Amino acid sequence: MFKQLRDWLQPTPESEIALKLYDQIVLAARQAVFYQHLGVPDDLDGRFEMIALHQHLALRRLRLEAPKHAVLGQALFDVMFTDMDRSLRLMGVSDISIGKRVKAMVKAFYGRVAAYDAGLEGDDQALIDALDRNLYGTVNGGGPASRQMLDYMRASDQLLQSADSNMIAAGTIAFAPPPAPSNEAITC
Repeated sequence: MFKQLRDWLQPTPESEIALKLYDQIVLAARQAVFYQHLGVPDDLDGRFEMIALHQHLALRRLRLEAPKHAVLGQALFDVMFTDMDRSLRLMGVSDISIGKRVKAMVKAFYGRVAAYDAGLEGDDQALIDALDRNLYGTVNGGGPASRQMLDYMRASDQLLQSADSNMIAAGTIAFAPPPAPSNEAITC
């Protein structure tokens, strides 16, 4: 999926694995159920939010075995933001403003990491608040969809926490199945 992205990266064994992982993260983030049935806005911001959510879960898993997977974690982070840079350029954003926009995206991502970590380690309301702010901020909260996304994040986090780190280090990652479509969860 990201053959062109490979040309933008410093070729290392870790960047090759990170590309494989990132491809799977993006495929998970682009599942139609999130946009069509759970009300995540199907726009640039919504897609960024879904990639950030899945990227966070993957990096959270790699952090469990730091420093063993620290280089791979950094490579995965670099792949994501190289893709963001590349995507902005393809959309016609000027070279002068690319750096500022990517820095803002990195800052936003770190904010989500902190909020999602606190929510996953804390009570459900903290995670729902983070999801409402981030995933559903442009549509005034997610309502019942926030609860479904919370369940999805917790299930994915548990699945990843119990996953064999050698499989992930070899380039294979799996998330929980997405929530089943439900008419009451639609917020758009």
